[in-house]
Amino acid sequence: MSTGPSDRGPAGPEALRELFATRLRRELRAGAEPPPDVSGRHRAYREAACLLGSFDPQRLRLPDDERPHGDAILELLDDCAGGGADTGRWSLKRRVREETLAGLAGPGAARRLLECNAHQFADEPGPEQAALACLSGHPPDLGRKSAYELTDILQAVLWLSLVPGVTGLPEVDEVRRALDRARLLEPLRRLVREPIQGRAAELKELRAYTGLSGGGPGSLSVGPLVVHGPGGMGKSTLLAAFLLESADRETPGFPFAYIDFERPSLSVHEPSTLIAEAARQLAVQYPGDHAAFDALADEAQEVAGGEREDLERLSRLHRLSTTRAVLGRRSSYEYQVLATERETVLVRRVAEVLVRAMAGAGQADAPFVVVLDSFEEAQYRGSPAIGRLWAVFTAFHSVHPRLRVLISGRAPVGHPAQTVASRDLELAELDPEASTGLLKSCGVADPEVARMLADRVGGHPLSLKLAARAALVAGVATGDLIDTLPAPRRRFFERVDRMLVQGILYDRILHHIADDEVRHLAHPGLVLRVITPEIIKEVLAVPCGLSVETPGDARRLFDELARLDLVEPAGPSALRHRPDVRCIMLRLLGQDRTELTREVERRAVEFYAARGGPEARAEEIYHRLRLGENPRSVEERWLPGVERFLTGAERDLSPRAAALLAAKSGRAAPERVMEGAEQEDWERLAAREVEDLLAQGLAGDAAARLTERRPWTPCSPLHALHAETLDRLGRRAEAREAVAAAVKGARAAGPPGAADRSRVCAERQLELLLLAARLAQEDGDPAAADRDLRRAEDIAVRLGHELEAIGALLARTRLSGGGGSGVPGDEKADGRLGRRLREVPGAVLAGQPELVRAAASQVHARDPQALGHALAAVGLPADDGVPDVLGAAIRRAVAHRPGLLGTVMDLLVDAAGPARRPDAPPPSSVTGILRLARGHGTLDALARRLLDVPDDSGEIAAGVAAAMGLDAPGRDRPGPPPPAPAPTTHTPTTRTTGPP
Repeated sequence: MSTGPSDRGPAGPEALRELFATRLRRELRAGAEPPPDVSGRHRAYREAACLLGSFDPQRLRLPDDERPHGDAILELLDDCAGGGADTGRWSLKRRVREETLAGLAGPGAARRLLECNAHQFADEPGPEQAALACLSGHPPDLGRKSAYELTDILQAVLWLSLVPGVTGLPEVDEVRRALDRARLLEPLRRLVREPIQGRAAELKELRAYTGLSGGGPGSLSVGPLVVHGPGGMGKSTLLAAFLLESADRETPGFPFAYIDFERPSLSVHEPSTLIAEAARQLAVQYPGDHAAFDALADEAQEVAGGEREDLERLSRLHRLSTTRAVLGRRSSYEYQVLATERETVLVRRVAEVLVRAMAGAGQADAPFVVVLDSFEEAQYRGSPAIGRLWAVFTAFHSVHPRLRVLISGRAPVGHPAQTVASRDLELAELDPEASTGLLKSCGVADPEVARMLADRVGGHPLSLKLAARAALVAGVATGDLIDTLPAPRRRFFERVDRMLVQGILYDRILHHIADDEVRHLAHPGLVLRVITPEIIKEVLAVPCGLSVETPGDARRLFDELARLDLVEPAGPSALRHRPDVRCIMLRLLGQDRTELTREVERRAVEFYAARGGPEARAEEIYHRLRLGENPRSVEERWLPGVERFLTGAERDLSPRAAALLAAKSGRAAPERVMEGAEQEDWERLAAREVEDLLAQGLAGDAAARLTERRPWTPCSPLHALHAETLDRLGRRAEAREAVAAAVKGARAAGPPGAADRSRVCAERQLELLLLAARLAQEDGDPAAADRDLRRAEDIAVRLGHELEAIGALLARTRLSGGGGSGVPGDEKADGRLGRRLREVPGAVLAGQPELVRAAASQVHARDPQALGHALAAVGLPADDGVPDVLGAAIRRAVAHRPGLLGTVMDLLVDAAGPARRPDAPPPSSVTGILRLARGHGTLDALARRLLDVPDDSGEIAAGVAAAMGLDAPGRDRPGPPPPAPAPTTHTPTTRTTGPP
C-alpha cells in the first residue's frame, strides 16, 4: 500500500463489514501464524495517533497529506482500545503506542505529527498541548501547575521519554512529586479561590499560636485552637489560607496535615484513619521518607479495619439485654483501652519518622500543624472520639513538642481527659472595607454599588456572596435591589436582620429566573432534599399551580431547573439545592412556614410512604418531623438502615425532632438538642453518653450526667447505667439497691409478652437482672445471683428470645467460675444451655457469634454435639491465637494416643492444600499447617472434621472449645483493678480503670 495520499473517502459499510470479518478470522487463527507485517501506511497512521490521547479516526491526518482521508478507520481498527464503527473517538492500545513512540525518527518528527493534528486537540489543555510545548523548547514550570495540568504533563513526559533523541524533559519522578503535592493542596485551593478578605488579625493570631514554644516532651502543654463561628463565616477558608501561606513558599515553613472529616474515608470515631491520612500527606511533603510514611499509613489502615471488626462485635453484644450489662460493657472498656494503646504506639512511630525528616530538611524547630475540619460530629461531652484523639495528640507531642492542632467546629467543648484547656478564635463579621472587597471579588465591579451593598447586607460572608449574585442578575437595576434591603439596626436585631436580608436576596435571585414555571418550583422546592422529574410531577406541581401532565413535561422542567446555579446534581436524574443556600432559606422558612411549603411536605410524605426501601422511608420520616408530627408516632415508621440516609438531617429540624433522629441513629447530640428533646429521647441520648464515659473509665462524669432530668421513665436505659456507675465508684450496696428498685419499676410497667411497650420493659428487666446477678456474685451472694438469673431465663423464654435465654443460661453456668453456684437446682443449667444451643437454628445463632462461641466453649464437655452445631453456625474466631491453641491440643491428643497421627495428618494436609507460592517452604509444624489452612479458608471445616476424630482423651474437643472461647468477652482476660472508693464529695472527673 502506498504511503502517499489516498483517493478514497471514508470507508463504507460494506468495506467495514469485510474488514470485521477478516479481523475475526485472524483472531480465531491467533497463534497459528505469525502476525502480518505493518505496512507503511498503517505505520504512518500509528505514528499520527501515538501522541494523541484520543482521536477521531476520520479526521486523523498524515503529515504529508493535505487533508484527512478517513483511512485510519481501516488501518487502526485492531490497534485501538474500544474502537469500532460507532465510537466517536479512539485511543491506541498501550503496547502499540509505546512501540510506535520508540520507532519515531526523533523530536522533529514527533512535533510535526502533533502540529498536523492540532485540530484533534480537545478544547481544554491536555497531554497533547503539554507534549507540543516540550518539543517546542518550552518545558513546563511545575511549581504552580494544578493537579489536572500536572496529570497531562506527566502523561506527555512518559510518552516523549520513549521517543529517541528527545532531551530537556522534566524527570518523571519530579513530575510525580509535583503532582502528589498539587493533589495534596487541591482541597485547600478549592476553599481559597479568591484572596481572603478581612482576616488579617485572625491570620496573625494563627501565626502566633503555631509559633508558641512547646515546652519539653510529656503531656500536651499547648491546647488545640478551635476556630468557631456561625455557618458561612469562612472558618474552613481561613484555615486553608493559613496553610497555603506556608505551603506556597519556596521553602515551606512547616509540615501539616489537613484532615477533612467530610471525606467518607475519614472518621472522627476512628483516629487510626486520621493517622493514616496524616502519614500519607507527610509522605508527599518529605519524598525522601515516602516509603516509611507510606508503610505507616498502610499499617494504620489495617488497624482501622481491625477496630471496625471489634466495634461490630461490641455492637452485637449491646443488642442483647443479657449480654449488654456484663459482657458488653466490659468489652467496651477493653476496646477503648486497646484501641487507644494501638493508636498511641502507631502515632509515636509516625512522629519519630517526621522528626528525622524535619531534621534532614532543616526544619528541626518548625511546628507540625494538624487541621481538623468539619469536626462538629465529635464535639459532645464525654465523646470517646475526643478522648482517643486527645491521647493521640499527647503521644505525638511526647515525641515532637511543637505539635499544634487547629480545629474548625462549634465553640470548644471540653473533654474530661483533657489536661490543657482549648483556646478559641471566634470569627466575627467582616468590617466594611473587607465586605466591599469580597463583593468586588465576587463580580460587583462598581465600587459605590459594592460599598452600598456592604452597608445594607453587613459583614456575613455568605450574605455578601448572595448579595453579589443578586446584584449580577439585577444588572442595571442594582439600585432597586439596594432600596429593598433594610437599613442596619442595633446589634440586638443583627441575627433577625441577617435572615431578612438573606431572604430578600434569595427572592431577588429567584425573581430573575426567566422561566415562570421554574421560578414557581424553585422556592417551594427548598424544603425537599432531592428533586427528580417524578417529584416535580407528583409533589411540586399541584401546590405550585403548575400543570404537569406527562413525564415529558416533568423532564423539561427538571432540565430547566438543572441549569440554575442554585442547584447541583444529586445522582442520576436528581438535583438538590446548594447546601449553603438551602441552609439559609430553611432557617428563614422555619420562622414563617407558609401553607404552600406545608402542602409540599405533606405531599412528599404521601409520595415516599407509597414507596419501599430505607431511602424512601428516610425521606418520609424527615418530612414528617419537619411537619411537627409527634416523635413517638414517627418512630413507628422507623426501619433498620434509614439512619444512613438521615445523616446531617438534624440541622434542618427542631431540637425535639433532631433528638429522635440522634437517639434512633446512635449519634450524639449537642446540648441545644438535648435540652429540647422529649424525655424518652433525652434518656436514650444520655444513656449513649454515659455508656461512653464508663467505657473510658470516667465514672465520676457519668454520675454527674445521671443527676439530670429525674425521675426517669420506668423502663429507661439509665437505671442500669446508674447502678453500674455506683458500682464503679465503689458504692456496691447502693448499686444493688438501685438495680432492685429498677427491676420492680420495670416489672410494674407491664408484664412481659403483651404490647410492644411491655416488651421493651421486659427486655429492660433482663438487662437489670443480669446486672443484679453480677453485683450479687461479686458481693459474695451466689444464691441471690442464681435467683436473678433464673428470673431472667424465665422472662427470655416467655418472650421467645432464644439468644437472650442462652445469654441468661451462660451467666448461670459461669457462677462461681463455671462450676455451679453452690445453690440447689443449678446443676442442670449446663444441660439446658447445651440443649438450647442444639435446638436454635444456625441462622439465628449466626447473629451473635461471640455469645454462641462462649456458650459452646462453656458446655463442650457435657454436650459435644452443641459444640459441633455452634462451630458449624458461627465458625472459629479470627483471633491469631486459634492455630496455636488447636495445634497444642492436637499434639496432646496424639501424645496420648499415637495411633491418631495418620488420621490427623491426612485431615491437616487436605485442609492446607498446595502452597500459595511454589517457592514457599512447607510448614514445619502442626501450627504452621493450621495457619496455612486458615489462609486457605478451610480452618473451620477442619475443626469440624477434627471433632469426629476418635479421641478418647477429649483433648481435641477441649482445644476446639478453647479456640472458640478466645473471643469470649469477659472470660480469661486480665480484669481491671478494683473500683475507686466512694468520694466524700463528687468530683466529675473521677476516673476508674474499668468495669469490675
